[in-house]
Amino acid sequence: MAEPRLSHLDDQGRPRMVDVSAKAETARQATAKGSVLMAPETLRLATSGTGKKGDVLTTARLAGIMAAKRTHDLIPLCHPLPLTGIDVDVAPDEASGTIEITATVRTTAQTGVEMEALTAVSVAALTVYDMLKAAQKDMRVTDIRLVRKSGGSSGDYEAP
Repeated sequence: MAEPRLSHLDDQGRPRMVDVSAKAETARQATAKGSVLMAPETLRLATSGTGKKGDVLTTARLAGIMAAKRTHDLIPLCHPLPLTGIDVDVAPDEASGTIEITATVRTTAQTGVEMEALTAVSVAALTVYDMLKAAQKDMRVTDIRLVRKSGGSSGDYEAP
């Protein structure tokens, strides 16, 4: 079996931005998830809306949306994309002691939005950490992953 070619490297192994000019614009969507694991008392502080820095869940949601819009500024070889929709859900789960973050990003473009969804989850999780670090320094940002994508020449993907 031939080794897969990495699209962000040229023939000499140097980084390059993929040329998508010949690709058709198609509807694309990607969903990513991640978690912030914390102590029960920290989770209660997050859900109370009375933390020193304000409403943790709303601020994290907004940070995720803003991050998706700026992905091309953060990830060197990402294309700037006309995003048509960004949904970020930040949900506390008392049973697991986590804040679960889900981001879905949509566009009609020549390339996909997986990185935008992953960036939204990552920055939302880091925002949760930042807003709660005075209460708990050993929180864990974990399990950031792509769970679903549709559109484009590589087809649909759903994580097992």
